[in-house]
Amino acid sequence: MVRLLVAAAAGAAGEVSVTGPRLHHLRSVLRLREGDALEVFDGRGGAYDARVARLGEAEATLSLGPRREAPARRRIAVVQGLPKAEKLELVIQKGTELGAAAFAPAFAARSVVKLDGARAQDRMRRWQAIAEEAARQCGRADVPVVHPPRPLVEAVQALGPARVLVLDEEERSALLGEAHALAAPDEAMALVIGPEGGLTREEIAALVASAGAIPVSLGPLVLRTETAALAALAVLRHLDGELG
Repeated sequence: MVRLLVAAAAGAAGEVSVTGPRLHHLRSVLRLREGDALEVFDGRGGAYDARVARLGEAEATLSLGPRREAPARRRIAVVQGLPKAEKLELVIQKGTELGAAAFAPAFAARSVVKLDGARAQDRMRRWQAIAEEAARQCGRADVPVVHPPRPLVEAVQALGPARVLVLDEEERSALLGEAHALAAPDEAMALVIGPEGGLTREEIAALVASAGAIPVSLGPLVLRTETAALAALAVLRHLDGELG
């Protein structure tokens, strides 16, 4: 099914207008014509059977069926220590497919990447676009929020109340699955992953002190930062009964 993100559909009453980049996508990428069917999603958990009612040069009008609400799921945010190059883009794309509710890029002691000002804004627009496209392709009706890059502790605190699980390569006794078993079925989680080189002992101690973080292990293998983020997210989704 052809899908299109139209945020304004959330407040629409039967019809919604599409202009600008969404119109370009509808016309030139999806190549839809008047009368064609598609699925519209609003990025907030709503999906609609839709049809192209009118298609003009500057605006299209879509007729919408009843809103379908996406099933409720545990909110899991990924707090990713800023890695090199395109690794964060991979985490956002694949993490969206795995059901992450939000991404919080974090400046950590061992982060090589430094972002500020216009460069940070450009990256954020790109990251959010990646999340939107991944949501469209995987059939999600909601779109994860990509938060601005912040220092590690601030990045976690900005997410609000959640059970904070921090991947710690030196942890030997507490496994991720055991920490998951302690959480209520609807309790939000924040999954913290360090950059290349991991988190320092001081950073983990600060997360424990400020957010009650639980250091956990994925097992004996040493995973790359982007692999660890996606593997941990997949484990949590499996334990919630949504994967596998």
